[in-house]
Amino acid sequence: MGTGRPAQQRPWEADFGAGFARRLGQSPQELGLTSATESCPDIWELGNGDFAVIGREGTAAYEGRLPDGVSVASDERVVIVPRNTLLSAKRDIPDA
Repeated sequence: MGTGRPAQQRPWEADFGAGFARRLGQSPQELGLTSATESCPDIWELGNGDFAVIGREGTAAYEGRLPDGVSVASDERVVIVPRNTLLSAKRDIPDA
């Protein structure tokens, strides 16, 4: 049921139709973060240039202690990835 007001438009919306294009950095197995393939922290570039982060959902753990100016919308989540996952991806992240 709507409020009678038009939906607020955001400058960016996720395109859930974009496919996974390439992994950034080393695989979780190469980094020693998992021994399985079905449960792995990972970072991927999508076909549209956006990025997908696979990690542990931590929104509730950080609720109430976010830094000033930081908010998490109802359709967003705080995702935690291991430090070495992000550092491994650094070389693959374009400067612009």
